Amino acid sequence: MAKTRTTRKTLDSYTIKGSNKSIKPGDCVLMRPSDSSKLSYVAKVEKLESDAKGSNVKIHIQWYYRPEESIGGRRQFHGTKELFLSDHHDVQSADTIEGKCTVHTFKSYTKLDSVGNDDYFCRFEYNSSTGAFNPDRVAVYCKCEMPYNPDDLMVQCDGCTDWFHPACIDMTPEDAKQIEHFFCQNCSSEEQKLLQNSHATSRHTDVKVGTKRRRR
Repeated sequence: MAKTRTTRKTLDSYTIKGSNKSIKPGDCVLMRPSDSSKLSYVAKVEKLESDAKGSNVKIHIQWYYRPEESIGGRRQFHGTKELFLSDHHDVQSADTIEGKCTVHTFKSYTKLDSVGNDDYFCRFEYNSSTGAFNPDRVAVYCKCEMPYNPDDLMVQCDGCTDWFHPACIDMTPEDAKQIEHFFCQNCSSEEQKLLQNSHATSRHTDVKVGTKRRRR
């Protein structure tokens, strides 16, 4: 006897249970982990479907990985809210959706005035089987030649416009927040050093220090 094939229908949107928020393909969601002690998983919605009666909703997703879930693990330049878009696709029950979140591009994330609990960013695609990243190279900054971590305080050189971690230039974070003019070792001259020292304790409204890079 032939089995009857269950008809599934594609949904344009779905309202998350227990909330008034709806999701649609392209949105990002927080998914409940099987272990309650773990952080929520993050996924990108690809497709929503239900049975013929509109129940038993399934969500087709593409998983984001956190740095510690990757083969290489978390590194110094990875931000606390950083995610990798993986090649891992899955189908889950819509009942496991905890809420809606936003995964920003790296550039738009660094321009946020404030970062909320549901804000994340992604600058790499990740191959879960090989551990390879795309892109495999990114710009580096400072004397330590590390990619930019948006969580870190950095100060910009008035000469070359490169950015530096205070600790890498023998400066405390407090000094970095107060300095008005800064010239790195390569750009410094005696005159510039005098200018830097004369304003070291003054505060300026356009100080080029912060966690949000303006140079791209």
